[in-house]
Amino acid sequence: MAVLSDTDRAEGTAFFNNSVYINNIGEIVGLTKTDVRAAFDALDSFLETNQNAVNQAIPEPARTNLTTAQKAWLLQLVVERRYRSV
Repeated sequence: MAVLSDTDRAEGTAFFNNSVYINNIGEIVGLTKTDVRAAFDALDSFLETNQNAVNQAIPEPARTNLTTAQKAWLLQLVVERRYRSV
């Protein structure tokens, strides 16, 4: 899978910006929207670069039997639960 399109990255960044506490001028305290976009893009690129390592971390038989979408959802759930209280 390639990195997200520019539109997907922009929409993801906008969703994040609209989902977290922002100050009265529409910026996350200490960060600009450009800063958040750079972070979003960097994480997307990281996942693209390391997708094989993520896949290899999943033990058999799950690695073979889960679809890519199911693996992505599983990763999302793990990350969400790890950092939920942060």
